[in-house]
Amino acid sequence: MLAAERHRRIVAEIARLKFVTTDDLTTLLGVSHETVRRDLALLERRGELARVHGGATSPQAPVGEEASFSERSGTLAAEKEAIGRAAAALIEPDQIVVIDVGTTALEVARALPADHAGVIATPSLLVAAEVSTRPRVEVLVSGGRLRPGDLACSNAQAVEFFGNLRADAVFVGSGGIAPYGLTDFHLDEVATKRAMLGNASHRYVLADASKFGRTAAHRVCELSGFDTLITDEPCPAELRTALTRADTTVIVAKTSPTT
Repeated sequence: MLAAERHRRIVAEIARLKFVTTDDLTTLLGVSHETVRRDLALLERRGELARVHGGATSPQAPVGEEASFSERSGTLAAEKEAIGRAAAALIEPDQIVVIDVGTTALEVARALPADHAGVIATPSLLVAAEVSTRPRVEVLVSGGRLRPGDLACSNAQAVEFFGNLRADAVFVGSGGIAPYGLTDFHLDEVATKRAMLGNASHRYVLADASKFGRTAAHRVCELSGFDTLITDEPCPAELRTALTRADTTVIVAKTSPTT
């Protein structure tokens, strides 16, 4: 089969199924895995698909700018609180824990018990201020260039800080999560998130259901780059399949009926 015909069939299959595996394509086309990988790389460069762990999916145009902190704070509040409670329940006493920036990450900090003991490291001044009210918590702030609104720190100083910190767990926020991977709106903060994820024993991503299938401008990592997704609703089929293939687990938090 000529390369042009293989490319046409790959694009058609992805248009039909939205997600295809490398194994499925080798069977469909009767070629080697290496040939499929080369074809996928070429088609991704052309913008006709997006490679993901184990296969490829439809290309997705990045969403625009992130809404302001105040706008996001008033959106899906109950869902974010539920995710925060589920995440905080996973934090054990005397651990070193990293909590990222963002409205959902802030709910993790708010959900920590008043008597919690341990170390909380963060690039967020809002998270730092919240956990500082707990007398048995040692608070570490990365420092760096400050972004208004979220009061998020980033730059080489923040990357070095988290690169030198071995954490028991990290809770990372998200701009979007799709088969393509975990994405974020702020380029300067992508390197910080990667440093956090690269140096923690347990890696959690926080994402309410509005982030499903959404792709922000900058990819943080593939779906295999973290261990667990904490969310408020079951994932749609395409994303669920991609997470399963990446061996990433999903925790669905229950929203309190009183919130």
